[in-house]
Amino acid sequence: MIQVIIQGLLLSGLYSLIAIGFTLIFSVGRVLNLAYGAYLMLGAYVYFYMAQTLGLPMAVGMAAAIAVGALAGSLKYGFIVKPLKGDHVAVEISTLILAVVVQAGIVLVFNDSSKVLQPIVPGVVWIGGAAVTYNVVAATLASWVILGALYLFVRRTHTGRAMQAVSMDIKGAAISGIDPDRVNLITWVISGILGAIAGVFFASYTQLNPSMWVSPLIIAVAVVIVGGIGSIIGTLVVAHIIGFMEVISTTFIAAELRGVFTMLLIIVVLVMMPRGLFGRAEL
Repeated sequence: MIQVIIQGLLLSGLYSLIAIGFTLIFSVGRVLNLAYGAYLMLGAYVYFYMAQTLGLPMAVGMAAAIAVGALAGSLKYGFIVKPLKGDHVAVEISTLILAVVVQAGIVLVFNDSSKVLQPIVPGVVWIGGAAVTYNVVAATLASWVILGALYLFVRRTHTGRAMQAVSMDIKGAAISGIDPDRVNLITWVISGILGAIAGVFFASYTQLNPSMWVSPLIIAVAVVIVGGIGSIIGTLVVAHIIGFMEVISTTFIAAELRGVFTMLLIIVVLVMMPRGLFGRAEL
């Protein structure tokens, strides 16, 4: 039981890190960024190329992954989201197509074989009789730090308050002198950065392969639907619910059921509480 609790807490921290960038886009832009998983995949592969293929320091690899994530977010907003502004269905279909295109590009450059990403922080520690890798601990700590910093950024800075205003009422924000396009661009850039960081940790927890973007996308969608649109606290809480559900189901029932209870949870919440557990429509 102690091992389940520890593993659940650590996995939940990783899921929080994965989902927060997706939540941010959904709250401010009101669209499902179905290419969000591609941020994670791009960040992971860039890190792999820089740190393991070229042998550069890990910090350089992480910086390159962050830069690519930021660039991907800005380009996606500038060339897809902004021109299709107002047509959410077209945006969502376009982002999904883009994810498939990025996957094909990854296969072309790196081939379709799975690769092992070395731990960001190597080593194992024993906690209460449970073996825990330093890498997962680092991912959990990073998620808490990033979530805390993002919460403070949204609540305490002028740009963060502008993001809140746009998430509440884009027309009202524009009348108040806020530039919604600038706010949305910043949001997509931040989302790309968060996705790239999450991708590096996620790949080091699992493995690198061209289809690795699908699982994090499902997790992110589940967190947004169950937690409620735009709630950072909701993201944290629901990520822990899903993390513990996965650990409990794979430990006590069957490993093949990984993700099944998450899908069932989405269905139940959509039927009974369409606005999610926290029912928020803004940050």
